[in-house]
Amino acid sequence: MRKRWLLFSIILTALLAACGNTSSNETALSEVTENPWSDIESAADGTTVRLFMWGGDEGINQYIDEWAAPRLKENYNIELERVPMDTGEILQKLQTEKQAGKSEGTIDIIWLNGENFKNAKENDLLAGSFVNELPNFQEYYDTDDPAFQTDFGASTDGMEAPWGKVQFVFHYDQSKLETPPSSFEELKSWVEQNPGKFTYPNAEDFTGNAFLRHVLYAKAENPSAIYEQSLDEERIAATADQTWRYLEEMESDLWRKGDHYPNTLTELDRLYSQGEVWMTMGYNEARAESLIEEGVFPETTRSFIMEPGSIGNTHFLSIPFNSPEPEGALTVINFMLSPEAQLAKLKPDYWGENTPISLDKLSENMREKFESVERGKSVPSQEKLEESFLPESEAGYVEWIKDQWFNEVVQQ
Repeated sequence: MRKRWLLFSIILTALLAACGNTSSNETALSEVTENPWSDIESAADGTTVRLFMWGGDEGINQYIDEWAAPRLKENYNIELERVPMDTGEILQKLQTEKQAGKSEGTIDIIWLNGENFKNAKENDLLAGSFVNELPNFQEYYDTDDPAFQTDFGASTDGMEAPWGKVQFVFHYDQSKLETPPSSFEELKSWVEQNPGKFTYPNAEDFTGNAFLRHVLYAKAENPSAIYEQSLDEERIAATADQTWRYLEEMESDLWRKGDHYPNTLTELDRLYSQGEVWMTMGYNEARAESLIEEGVFPETTRSFIMEPGSIGNTHFLSIPFNSPEPEGALTVINFMLSPEAQLAKLKPDYWGENTPISLDKLSENMREKFESVERGKSVPSQEKLEESFLPESEAGYVEWIKDQWFNEVVQQ
């Protein structure tokens, strides 16, 4: 009996310690953010801040290494170290450290969003709320923007700072198609009139799944009925039925009569570049520019957005539960949200990615600088992107669409 009680005590102590670590980390961050911002920046002086992030894009890497890091050193005496690692591996590393009770880790900032954020939040791998304490966020961003409040349906609770955003667009060859469709009904009519010249990746592919979510939004009485609520199959049954019927009716006029859907966006892009189909698509409004420059896409490639709009994906910077330099992390993130850093990221010199900053909150001079950036002929205007932006649905829709599309469209 005594041994059982001893074992129970050990387990209880471990559980309490784990809970204590979580609360103490959140308390530690809240204690830091209670200080005046000038004190936080002073404490960040001389620190080394490690940013763990996906490293598969050379332009993004150059933006961090050649633009951001030197300015952080010059302005704040902070050494920014970029550590390339896939986000899933980053979270696994944090999970291992948490289980080992490692209160001081090696990661100060993580680039994440979507399912990865949800997993990090549910497993208490983040330090807590901080975004509302960032001066640049308060001054230059629409703090009530729904795109900042949720991340693929998961409430952000101030644990992430918006770093950038991309939107879904369709690409077409202007030499073959003078005026692209403006709605999904017009797309369907165009496909009927031009059989074999359109297709989309299957639902397992990220882009193909996003295309299907656009159709779902279009068939809803209001897209907000999808992105503002959790997945409820009974509630959206009528909308789902219209979605599958639309896709079924279109299928026989698709490339290869719908007998094969591209497995990846890369496959669809190849079909487009070879002229087999006259449209492609992607979850980044500026992605065609590099493909045009490399000669993969024709120079006559342009982009378009259809009603009811373009689903946008905001990505964020967050602080892990055991960041060894929370003051440095806060200072770096605040800098990354600054108009200067966002303007440099918008330019095609390095990254060329859209910004979540609110242009109407900028000075007239700075706003003109943003508006004068030439992102390329294939990129929709900033005004068009902003007016057509639609938030993402919760992550549960992704798996649901995979299953339903296969059952209701492919097997029919």
